[in-house]
Amino acid sequence: MAMEVVKRDICPVRWQTPPGGRAEGRARRPPAISCPQGKEEEDEEGPRRLRAAAMAGFVRELERRAGPALRLEQRAAGGVGSVVWDAALVLAKFLETGACPLARRHVLELGAGTGAVGIMAATLGANVTVTDLEELQELLMVNIENNKHLVTGSVRAKVLKWGEDVTEFQPPPDYILMADCIYYEESLEPLLKTLKDLTGPDTCVLCCYEQRTMGKNPEIERKYFELLQMDFELEKIPLDKHDEEYRSEDIHIMNIHRRQTNFPS
Repeated sequence: MAMEVVKRDICPVRWQTPPGGRAEGRARRPPAISCPQGKEEEDEEGPRRLRAAAMAGFVRELERRAGPALRLEQRAAGGVGSVVWDAALVLAKFLETGACPLARRHVLELGAGTGAVGIMAATLGANVTVTDLEELQELLMVNIENNKHLVTGSVRAKVLKWGEDVTEFQPPPDYILMADCIYYEESLEPLLKTLKDLTGPDTCVLCCYEQRTMGKNPEIERKYFELLQMDFELEKIPLDKHDEEYRSEDIHIMNIHRRQTNFPS
C-alpha cells in the first residue's frame, strides 16, 4: 500500500502500526526536536517528560521482510543526521526488494546519519562502510552494535567529510548509497567532488531524496542535478519498483553512474 505523506511536523518519523497488523505506511515528518517513540504531546507530564526522554535517545524499529526489525536509536540533539528520515526508510526498504545484488558487494553510504540504509544493506550480505561527520560516529556505532546480530555481511563506521581526501575508501565501491543528502546548498560542490573521487566505471550510486517545495529547496535540487549530469548519467527508478508499502510520490530514487567518457581509455 502506498505511503501517505502527512505534510505536518508533529512527532518522529515512524510507521504507524495498528495493533496486531503490519505498518500501514504512514510517514510523519520529524521536527527539529522529535518526541520519543510512543510519547504524544498529551503526555500527562507534558514537555518536561518529552525533553528528558528525547535527550536520553529514543529507538524506532524498521521492520524487515524476514527476521527481526532493525532497532535504530535516534537523538534529539545532533542535527538532521540524528533521526531516521523518510527517504532513508524508502531506500532501505527498496534494497530489500532484491533489485540490486548486495551479497559480498562493497557498499559505502554517504551522510549515513543513524546508519539505517547501510545497516539494512549489511543484513542483506553487503560489506558496508557507513560514513558521516565525527559528531555522528558514536550514534552510528551504537546502531551497528544494536543490530550486529542481524548482519550477514559486515559493517563499520568511518569519518568522511565531503570534499576531502577519500584515499582510504579506495578502490571504488560497487555501490554508494545516499538518502536525503541534497538540502544544503553549500554542501553541493563538496558532495559532487566526493562522488567523482569515489566512483569507478562500475560503481552504482543510489540516491534517494524527498522532493521539497518550500523555500530554496527546489532551486537547490535543480542546481544539484544540473551539476551532477555534467559527470554522471541518471535514471529514475519507477515508483512501482519501490517497496510496495514504503513508497511515496514525492520521494524519488535515482540510479546514477559515471559517464564513461570521464574515464581514461
